[in-house]
Amino acid sequence: MPSDHQVPRLDVDRILADDGVRIVVCCGSGGVGKTTTAAALALRAAERHGRRTVVLTIDPARRLAQSLGLSELDNTPRQVKGIDAEASGGELHAMMLDMKRTFDEVVLAHTDPAKAAEIFANPFYQAMSSTFAGTQEYMAMEKLGQLHARGEWDLIVVDTPPSRSALDFLDAPARLSRFLDGRMLRMLLAPARTGGRSMFSLVTASFGMFSRVVQKILGAQLLTDLSGFVAAFDSMFGGFRQRAEQTYRILQARETAFLLVAAPEPDAVREAAYFAGRLGEERMPLAGLVLNRVHQSAVEGLSAAESLAAAERLEELGGHSVTAEALRVHAALMRQTAREHEVAAVFTDAFPAVPVVSVAAQPADVHDVDGLRVIGSAISRP
Repeated sequence: MPSDHQVPRLDVDRILADDGVRIVVCCGSGGVGKTTTAAALALRAAERHGRRTVVLTIDPARRLAQSLGLSELDNTPRQVKGIDAEASGGELHAMMLDMKRTFDEVVLAHTDPAKAAEIFANPFYQAMSSTFAGTQEYMAMEKLGQLHARGEWDLIVVDTPPSRSALDFLDAPARLSRFLDGRMLRMLLAPARTGGRSMFSLVTASFGMFSRVVQKILGAQLLTDLSGFVAAFDSMFGGFRQRAEQTYRILQARETAFLLVAAPEPDAVREAAYFAGRLGEERMPLAGLVLNRVHQSAVEGLSAAESLAAAERLEELGGHSVTAEALRVHAALMRQTAREHEVAAVFTDAFPAVPVVSVAAQPADVHDVDGLRVIGSAISRP
């Protein structure tokens, strides 16, 4: 790469074999092979290193299930059959986050059945648990915390959404705290803490103005639903925040390794660099960068200029047109390789200490376990 320093090489096998690493979080923008990378790493951890592994995808696409030979994935880990882990003793399980089901499970686990039924019937809860911005990322934190707390997995591999959403994944505890501590929420919560009266029965001099203004903005029914939701959730708020912050601390711990996944394209590399900066600010352990879909040549000693010059000489001499065309194809490949090196240098120059591994572009998309093994070997080659 065009840089003044030697880029350290990422040793993925060392991470997967390390019993002290219990969580690997794969982050990156969309379309860079992040889901495939997560599945390949989980498969290699099970087959090569004998670890009982679960891969959790937050991406609703079906690529992970298809590549693992499963008809579908849901909120419960499913064992992947037919992997070559008999000698190592490892296992591979896979699951996909169902944010509403996870939210329902949290409610059921932390309140009594009558209160849970009241919460489930609340229209605001129904909307929030299905579509509310940030719920998916917060529930991902809940699910990761649940998997970690169960203690039955040697390794949890997390496939996050595209990186801006992955940043939301990191921000979920702080956003939840801001929501719970917000002035409007405290005012809505006040009726529940003063005898459980309806919000609209508290039209006092101090509260009536607020109620009327918010009612005009949100509408009476939505405000009633929100007030009921807050009242029903009152006893659970502290637990939500505590668990989110506990998971956040786990993500900062030595047992977690973040792997950035990018392609040698300007937008993807900028996203990876942005995310690396955030991880540094949050004191979260960045293990390295997996640079996917890198183009390589078997004849790197022959430059683009030399290839073009040779092709022109052949044509002038009336030589082999097929050879001349091959030289031109090689020249185009070398130009593309040079561009990719320059793009990658945007990251490596900004983060010279972060290890990197490059994975060659594959001739076809990965659709099965054999393809995942090929990717796993490419990521982990010495």
